[in-house]
Amino acid sequence: MYRTHTNGELRISDVGKEVTLVGWVSKKRNLGSLVFIDLRDRYGYTQVLLNEDFPIANEIRNEYIIQVKGIVSKKEVANPKLATGEIEVVANDVKIVNTAELPPFIIADNTDALEDTRLKYRYLDLRRPVMQNMLINRAKIVRACHSFLDRNDFIEVETPILCLSTPEGARDYIVPSRIRNGSFYALPQSPQLFKQLLMVSGMERYYQVARCFRDEDLRADRQPDFTQIDVETSFLSQEEIMTLGEGLISEIWKEALGMEVKGPFRRLKYDYCIDTYGSDKPDTRFGLEIHDVSEILKASDFEVYKNASTVRAIVVPNIASTTSRKVQDNLDLTAKKFGIGKFGFFKYINGKLESSLLKFINEELQEKLVKELALKENDLVIVGAGYRMRVCPCLGALRTEFGKELKLYDPNTYDFLWVVEFPLFDYNEDTKEITPCHHPFTKPLDRDVHLLEEHPEKVYAAAYDIVINGYEAGGGSLRIFDQKEQSKIFELIGLTEEKIERKFGWFVNALKYGVPPHGGFALGLDRLAMLINKTDNIRDVIAFPKNLSAVCPMSNAPMPVDESQLEELGIEISK
Repeated sequence: MYRTHTNGELRISDVGKEVTLVGWVSKKRNLGSLVFIDLRDRYGYTQVLLNEDFPIANEIRNEYIIQVKGIVSKKEVANPKLATGEIEVVANDVKIVNTAELPPFIIADNTDALEDTRLKYRYLDLRRPVMQNMLINRAKIVRACHSFLDRNDFIEVETPILCLSTPEGARDYIVPSRIRNGSFYALPQSPQLFKQLLMVSGMERYYQVARCFRDEDLRADRQPDFTQIDVETSFLSQEEIMTLGEGLISEIWKEALGMEVKGPFRRLKYDYCIDTYGSDKPDTRFGLEIHDVSEILKASDFEVYKNASTVRAIVVPNIASTTSRKVQDNLDLTAKKFGIGKFGFFKYINGKLESSLLKFINEELQEKLVKELALKENDLVIVGAGYRMRVCPCLGALRTEFGKELKLYDPNTYDFLWVVEFPLFDYNEDTKEITPCHHPFTKPLDRDVHLLEEHPEKVYAAAYDIVINGYEAGGGSLRIFDQKEQSKIFELIGLTEEKIERKFGWFVNALKYGVPPHGGFALGLDRLAMLINKTDNIRDVIAFPKNLSAVCPMSNAPMPVDESQLEELGIEISK
């Protein structure tokens, strides 16, 4: 028997017991006649006391694995920071189970290691209690999902990892076939078509903790391979599906954080979110809403405002006097990134507006602007002009930055809401082209079906996203179950009959055989784990993640393979 107790288990009630512990040496303090060792395992720490009768103590180093037999004793001075802080184990036998080299960084919650070093030695990084707790919380999320969905009569079904390449919004990872030389599988971006086919099959309630793969540029909350909690149902309305999703979120928060989350969550329409917060995943824990000042500023003599589709503004409190030209130039970089040129800046100081643009704006318009924005002393007004779908997201990005920088919200709170009534298509105002906003199997709202022929850009979808603290934590939609309606959507996005048959023929064929009304949603497991663990870095909650270059620093994947493997697959790498 390696141990009788874990290192997080012993309490004052165990004083006098003879115990056996095992674990890693987290810290060793040599006081001459006494040696104190903090022994660590996944469950916590126990302080071990060795007296001068243990010459082996001189051999022990940090991260050695040792086994200790001894008696539980009450500490003279308790450590309130540890669950085991009232006791220590006085050793009567110590064995070194295994040795360890000096680690490349400090293995503790607070470490000085760079992220790439941590990822290279991820197995050591994961020894840190903070990292272990993140993975434990992730496991609690999965456990809550199984419990809730099993209890609600859902059936867990696994769908293929090797499948056909279909357009779903991102680049596929493709896998060459050795048996069918020159042909390729794709790794699934999601189980979308398979879960819909399970509804055609009459399963009615399906779920899966599904692995998904997308070959896209990475960022702090995105990985090339990720996990989603995938749910699909038949014969439920949109409201019933959303209520089900709320129940699942509530169960997750209760299991992982012991927090009661009550529904129903707020429902905010997509257009309202864009116009008010500049985002379809708004964080509404703070204000800084966007104001439409088109009517006022388009009446000015400033050509940029006069000719713009829309003019919008946000008001940032208490920073006007400290906002320098250099700060304004840095903010303008955000404007350029969104394609709207530069911002206009107005400061409200000593009861009046200050700006280089005031020469184009008469006093009457200035008064209207002050009144419309309800300006207060030291407010900074940031104005953007151009297309709505450039200006609003640009101001929304600034809103998010200022909300965090100025600490306008409590980071320990959670803000749950649904965004509903998304456009069915993304519409490019320059090219007048449309592409599916979600995926081409999303059902248009019944009220808008008549607009498909003449004005598809005005059609809204039976789609819904769950948003938590400004993150899209998941989303879903009702699906098209009518063959003619599906064909119409394919036609509108420019798919030829040949391409439809090649990409979706197997799926379209299923629509001929009595497809039930169905819909569902998927929650991003990694993003839920981020939110519950209060980190903004998705790599913190994945055991073995890739870095921002989509490389695993530990294994060095991806790497070239042997020429013999390529020859077997009929692949030649161009130089």
